[in-house]
Amino acid sequence: MNLFSPVTVGDLELANRVAMAPLTRLRAGAGGVPNDLMVEHYAQRASVGLIVTEGTYPRAASQAFVGQPGIVTDEQQAGWSRVAEAVHARGGKLVMQVMHGGRVTHPDVNGGRRVEAPSAIAIGGAGHTERGKQDYPVPHALTADEAREITADFAAAARRAVAAGLDGVEIHGANGYLLHEFLAPTSNRRTDTYGGSPEARARFVIEVVTAVAEAIGAGRVGLRISPEHNIQDALETDRADVLATYGALLDALRPLGLAYLSVLHAEPAGDLVQELRRRFGGPLMANSGFVQVTTRHEAQHLIEEAHAELVAVGRAAIANPDLVERWQGGHPENEPDPTTFYADGARGYTDYRFLDA
Repeated sequence: MNLFSPVTVGDLELANRVAMAPLTRLRAGAGGVPNDLMVEHYAQRASVGLIVTEGTYPRAASQAFVGQPGIVTDEQQAGWSRVAEAVHARGGKLVMQVMHGGRVTHPDVNGGRRVEAPSAIAIGGAGHTERGKQDYPVPHALTADEAREITADFAAAARRAVAAGLDGVEIHGANGYLLHEFLAPTSNRRTDTYGGSPEARARFVIEVVTAVAEAIGAGRVGLRISPEHNIQDALETDRADVLATYGALLDALRPLGLAYLSVLHAEPAGDLVQELRRRFGGPLMANSGFVQVTTRHEAQHLIEEAHAELVAVGRAAIANPDLVERWQGGHPENEPDPTTFYADGARGYTDYRFLDA
């Protein structure tokens, strides 16, 4: 296999094996509506095999960041339709990452709504809100009926994404947000059907993914997980428990035939990730980028050694809209500017130079 060779994952036929990782950029304004700047940003990067959009909230209470886009209203859907049209016009493919922020938010971010989580346990630290930095509140512990309501919201968001013209969705089950909060024993202290054993902690995620697959077809659905990432107080420090939890999750999802599994982990070629890949039984998108910058060499190695079918790339895709051309030709790369990652406006977003400039 070659990094620049075509690959089919589920219903998605991709021109190469470079995926743009989901990257929070906070350019959607107060209304969460994709705008001209976002249209240009995504269209510039259409030459990667697959764009995974930034995390997009499926219900108002689940908004995690000021400036985050949503897929709740008709206006938000219309904005995403413009993004999809622009990416497709340049030959690209894109899926929407659907993300419920869980307890990683604040009423001054989500419009005064309550904060939702599996258990009433706050995370440490403070988040950026409309009124400056504030401590995270103790969240509302969802009832089983409320959890099922959120499952329906994920399915509705997926239908909206496909109606907007996107090629599918990636369900965000990683990084300490709601779905990951159900999986991790430190954030899920429930004793009902959604907590206790590893199998019970996996149940909510299984139900969400299954509902989304039923809504738009499993071949359009990916899932992102981050076992052992240990971020935002979703701690998973017992390898046996991790294998039991994620093994149960993937054993249950395997029969669906999802498009891909994206695993964020420091060792994508290591025993844990490769065991989860085997349990999943479908294409793997490898992503080590939270831990280290994914380089051309690493991406090529993961594909050539058959450790993954796709490689998710973050910071290099931010700084190089023509990343595939640069990597394929061995050209120098632009350096990303971290001070503009979570800013607003075009600087550090749509103004990185192309090779032909």
